[in-house]
Amino acid sequence: MDKIVLTRMEYYGYHGVFEEERKLGQKFYVSLELKLDLHKAGTEDDLEATVNYAEVHEVVKQVVEKKTFKLIEALAEHIALVLLDTYTVIDELTVKVTKPNPPFDVHFEGVTIELIRSRK
Repeated sequence: MDKIVLTRMEYYGYHGVFEEERKLGQKFYVSLELKLDLHKAGTEDDLEATVNYAEVHEVVKQVVEKKTFKLIEALAEHIALVLLDTYTVIDELTVKVTKPNPPFDVHFEGVTIELIRSRK
């Protein structure tokens, strides 16, 4: 299966268990791996035969920046559902959501949730 990979898109959202996180907001990074057949797009040089990744970025931006979730697991799940619903050519996708600054005293690069969802 062919892939389109969007790596580390940056958004500002209001997600978290603590009220302060949902009030103040913070950066979130989203990476996607979209699995679909790209043969027609590649042989015919046709944008209509693929997924416009600029549009995908905007769809994800709307989810991350306009909705609020307590858990990044719920955020990732919602991104997956919206993308599968919007783009019927996607057979399977992987969504990674990274919260780079979780609100506790640990020193690391963040927490990442990775979900794999398919059209079944």
